[in-house]
Amino acid sequence: MPGKAGTVGDEGRYDPKELARAPMAAVLAALDTSGRGLSGEQARERLDRVGPNEVAEEHRSALLVLLGYFWGPIAWMIEVALVLSLLVRRWTDAVIIGVLLAMNGGVAFAEEHQAANAIAALKQRLATTARVLRDGTWATVAVRELVPGDVVRLRLGDVIPADARVLGQGELEVDQSALTGESLPVGRGAGDVLYSGAVLVRGEADAVVFATGTESFFGRTTALVQAAGTVSHFQRAVVRIGQYLIVAALVLVTLTVAVSVARGSRVLAVLEFALVVLIASVPVALPAVLSVTMAVGARQLARRQAVVSHLPAVEELGGIDVLCSDKTGTLTQNRLAVTTPWTAPGIDAAELLGAAALASRAEDQDLIDLAVLAAVPEGAPRGGEVEQFVPFDPVTKRTEATVTGEGGDRFRVSKGAPQVITELCAGDPAVGEVGAVVEEFASHGYRALGVARTGASGGWRLLGVLPLADPPRDDSAATVAAARELGLEVKMVTGDQVAIGREIARRIGLGERILPADALGDPDTEAEAAVVARVESADGFAQVFPVHKYRIVKLLQARGRIVGMTGDGVNDAPALKQADAGIAVAGATDAARAAADVVLLAPGLSVIVDAIRQAREIFARMVSYATYRIAETIRVLLLIALAIVAVDFFPVTPVMIVFLALLNDGAILSIAYDHVRGAAKPAAWDMRTVMVIATAIGLMGVGETFLLFALADTVFGLDRELIRTLIYLKLSVSGHLTIFVTRTRHPFWTRPAPAPVLLGAVVGTQIVATFIAVYGVLMTPLGWSRAAIVWGYALFWFLIEDRVKLAAHRWLDHHPRAASAKAGPRT
Repeated sequence: MPGKAGTVGDEGRYDPKELARAPMAAVLAALDTSGRGLSGEQARERLDRVGPNEVAEEHRSALLVLLGYFWGPIAWMIEVALVLSLLVRRWTDAVIIGVLLAMNGGVAFAEEHQAANAIAALKQRLATTARVLRDGTWATVAVRELVPGDVVRLRLGDVIPADARVLGQGELEVDQSALTGESLPVGRGAGDVLYSGAVLVRGEADAVVFATGTESFFGRTTALVQAAGTVSHFQRAVVRIGQYLIVAALVLVTLTVAVSVARGSRVLAVLEFALVVLIASVPVALPAVLSVTMAVGARQLARRQAVVSHLPAVEELGGIDVLCSDKTGTLTQNRLAVTTPWTAPGIDAAELLGAAALASRAEDQDLIDLAVLAAVPEGAPRGGEVEQFVPFDPVTKRTEATVTGEGGDRFRVSKGAPQVITELCAGDPAVGEVGAVVEEFASHGYRALGVARTGASGGWRLLGVLPLADPPRDDSAATVAAARELGLEVKMVTGDQVAIGREIARRIGLGERILPADALGDPDTEAEAAVVARVESADGFAQVFPVHKYRIVKLLQARGRIVGMTGDGVNDAPALKQADAGIAVAGATDAARAAADVVLLAPGLSVIVDAIRQAREIFARMVSYATYRIAETIRVLLLIALAIVAVDFFPVTPVMIVFLALLNDGAILSIAYDHVRGAAKPAAWDMRTVMVIATAIGLMGVGETFLLFALADTVFGLDRELIRTLIYLKLSVSGHLTIFVTRTRHPFWTRPAPAPVLLGAVVGTQIVATFIAVYGVLMTPLGWSRAAIVWGYALFWFLIEDRVKLAAHRWLDHHPRAASAKAGPRT
């Protein structure tokens, strides 16, 4: 057959988009099939060409995945430090470095397989067998063996096994909420499309398969999950900080070694010293401390009903500035409710609801029936006993009940589509008003339900029209307002109709600019800038499919926005995976939970807002540590390099450097529990600010230590070995005091006060450091009087450093370059 759209091409593929729109006669011709299905030979030949009807997974070696986390600039430097430690037999250093390296790789490896889990959950929604017409007879075959052109039989409760078009005149109702987000089942008739993964809830029909495997709607959704994903801003920040420290360490250590060797120092001793300096300065603990901070934060979020499945999402959650929220179940209550009805002249609302309740049956678990029954006041009289009940029929589009009234009279009641009910009541003058009423309800996003009953003569009389809506949650409006106070822009993204989305958005204060999905335009023809502007200005989108949600997230990210996406269905999985922070709401499908970074255990948007506040506090702790780590590296490295180059003096011994690394980095893990104040606006890695503040504090530390050296050497004439102990204690005390400078951009004494665990860790380690210096453990004893002087000196300069920090922040706030950096895309 010729290889054109809608037909079998040379490669044996079909164009699903063309086949979904083409007339049925053209579809059957293109697929070379009919209502009699395919022959067994045709099916086998097509299976060879188009492949099985399944979602293929890409399997990677677990070992290769694990090794991949030990590959990269920071990992290389840590590994070099580990090897060198083993070569010079510094076993303590080697053990510490090895444990931190394993911790970094282990945490990352534990977060692997997110896409694989999402795909596995997607596959669980698919049917496993199907009834198919082959060689003129019906047979049960594995779903993976279906091919385009097969005719399948679908019955009540069946999961649609592949994308298909309805044959014949069957009237169906299909629940595709997990695929498209529509809150109610949709009607499908002759020629209509049925998507794989949807569930047949009413009716029975035959259908011809036109797309299978990755060409189906379900397959394309899965492909989006595989393709989706971003590198977190946390990961980028760690790499940038690591590169900065590594380059600084290499330059200064190389300079130190070169100068020392040129002056005739022993090469082996210089290299050993350089190794220890390198180990102390390489950010071995940086990823571990940040990971522990996020892990502790994740436990705090879990107490607020938000479970984190991907640690970097903790940081991303604090940084999102636009939240794309699903409607059903997140902004709304995810249940139909009857609002204020329209009643015909002479009929009151109680009579209307009573008749509608008689035409409903709870045991069928029909959403509309349950909504009607819930609207009847508790204890209200039923108005009669139902003798016979005819459930909803997709053909007649109404229910009907035969009732014996309290006075013994018999009558019938019916509820259903307004146009059907008005046809029943053709002679009733009230029928003329129904069209305007239905239109008015539709403008508010309500579905209309007509109700009628028979009179004494047996003729039908119109009672009224019930509006059905999925009402907003009680806390949605307040939560949207709270989100905006946090600097978040909230956009609704729903599979429901535009009118429904617009009404919900209006009622919760979100705005009424809800656009249909086709406003996103064709990515192949429309200018990207125009589409991005449209997405940014909209309050939300309706009638969206998975590819639309995914595209919305991508467009916003291209503009430099940090995007949070909520969802609960299979249709949301690709966008959840692509978003910077994918959030699966309460009751989400397995696919949504597997693709998301955060899974909510409680319904509503308020849980997300609470989680964002908590995440911003966690982010503040990470920025505090990053600033401290950079400042300390500058303080130690630059001091050693300048002392050796300028005055030919090794200010600290290798043992002292090991003590500094063990005590300071070990205690600083407690910063994960610190009390902090989260930002009022979306948090971001402003690397310019981090680097400026850290550099200012680091240089200040170098200057004050050089001054201490000058005083001790030239004024008091102390022995050089004693001066080394003096400098060791000064570096240790000042280093830990620095964390109290960097933990807030305000004066160090402002609230919130440091957490007791952080304060205790700092005080405890500095007591140990002081005893080491005073009694001379592997160094010259300092004595208590000199130790007290060092403590006083360090505390004095701590106060000065805090003022320098404040001045640096003021400069950054008013400097034009800083302002422009903050306005740009964030890293």
